[in-house]
Amino acid sequence: MYDQAKLAQLAESHDRWEETTLHQTLARAPERKEHFVTTSGEPIRRLYTPLDVADLDYADDLGHPGEYPFTRGVHSTLYRGKPWTMRMFAGFGSAEETNARYKYLLSQGNMGLSVAFDLPTLMGYDTDAPQSLGEFGKCGVAISSLRDMEILFDGIPLDQVTTSMTINSPAAIIWAMYIAAAEKQGVAQAKLGGTLQNDILKEYIAQKEYIFPPEPSMRLVIDTIEYGARHMPLWNTISISGYHIREAGSTAAQELAFTLGDGLEYVRWAVDRGMDIDDFAPRLSFFFNSHNDFFEEIAKFRAARRIWAREMRETFGANNPRSWLCRFHTQTAGVSLTAQQPETNVVRVALQALAAVLGGTQSLHTNSMDEALALPSEAAVTVALRTQQIIAEESGVVNTVDPLAGSFFVEHETNKIEAQVYDYWRQVDELGGVLPAIDRGFFQSEISAAAYRYQREIDRDERKIVGVNAYADPTEQLRIPILQMDPQGYDRQMARLAQLRQERDNERVAAALEGLRAAATGTDNTMPFILDAVRAYATLGEITDVFRAVFGTYEEPTWI
Repeated sequence: MYDQAKLAQLAESHDRWEETTLHQTLARAPERKEHFVTTSGEPIRRLYTPLDVADLDYADDLGHPGEYPFTRGVHSTLYRGKPWTMRMFAGFGSAEETNARYKYLLSQGNMGLSVAFDLPTLMGYDTDAPQSLGEFGKCGVAISSLRDMEILFDGIPLDQVTTSMTINSPAAIIWAMYIAAAEKQGVAQAKLGGTLQNDILKEYIAQKEYIFPPEPSMRLVIDTIEYGARHMPLWNTISISGYHIREAGSTAAQELAFTLGDGLEYVRWAVDRGMDIDDFAPRLSFFFNSHNDFFEEIAKFRAARRIWAREMRETFGANNPRSWLCRFHTQTAGVSLTAQQPETNVVRVALQALAAVLGGTQSLHTNSMDEALALPSEAAVTVALRTQQIIAEESGVVNTVDPLAGSFFVEHETNKIEAQVYDYWRQVDELGGVLPAIDRGFFQSEISAAAYRYQREIDRDERKIVGVNAYADPTEQLRIPILQMDPQGYDRQMARLAQLRQERDNERVAAALEGLRAAATGTDNTMPFILDAVRAYATLGEITDVFRAVFGTYEEPTWI
């Protein structure tokens, strides 16, 4: 893209600048004695010029928005056509409480729903299971049966909203409950739009909310992909998630490498199942973290699109251009929030959200200022939503597509992150692939090392966190309201479960669970059998226990 003769002249000019202007400035006023590095610990040079992107080819490396390789965005008009989906992640306590929060968010301009489930639900236990004691509704809403799902979306027409559900090991079961709840509303499966997180590989790598061993877990994921491709053309059956990898302490490059690598592994398994890549790849989606380092995050998002497009087209031979698209939801970095001076989190979230928008996200959740202390209050979540709305309506950043394209710094960082991704993939290939690398603890040790480095930088005051190790206020008092959940929610949930077990047709439940057991033991797609059990009002725990009995449970190896 650059004339070689002019690059040579620029090199000479740069050397002259360093020897004269820069040298004179440093003699008068030396630079600060701190490390100029990204959040990921990558060094940042003083100045970037065309010399740093001399090999950049516009057609091959950038292209036009909406065209291969999609570095500049998956849509040709991006936010000039419509803004990103403002999809606030919400869920707490009982289904009734969360239903009220959803209706409030929709009334305030929220464009799509995103369900947070409590820990027992995430681990496949009913609220009345001994393992659930003390965890009801604390990190999300409790869903133990179809009846809970019906209440969760009562009065919300499921053919008019899209819903994202953050759940993994029991994802197929929760998805079946959503499908059945929509049927109760008279909404056909084919009309449902939304996203199921359903990314089990990142659980073994980072979040650790796994139930079954990797191989049968992967079978369940591919069952959902296959079922969705056949029956639910508007549904994203998996959202391959880097968010939790980043929250565990990874660098930006690790987040991207491990997430896209997981995505390619799901593609391999689906192709091995006998599926045509263009039948399912257009409905794959991604979920990324937007952390503190503004430019590093933007570069990460741009690199993600280019890498995924190349791999889908060149490595897997996808012919449908929609199969090449890396469409993603973004959430601001929960791990960056501070309990100290929580109002400052509004600023962090605004910058992280702006980076996501400038990086071309399709959907965005902004964290609330109080989330280092509790689940978001109504006041805090309103400010978080308003943050997105101000960016969309007042900042002007929606007026043009990929405004930072051509920045020497941004393009250099995009190229660097891309190169780091392929370097990680080479290491994974040398270990035999994703599952062997998980068994060897490769991903886990890489993330652990990155998290340790970052925390040591904070502990040594090499990295400043405002309100924590910089500008701290020892007299600080909490000045923001904290969410209070309904104290009767747990009793109401327990009573509902007891009543359900008495009133349902238990012979039908037993027959459905036995059919599921036979399918799990064999090779049939399990989704139709899960749906039969859910429609009979079998509970989440009862269905999960069938899989536990057939598949066993997973214990992470100990690495020395």
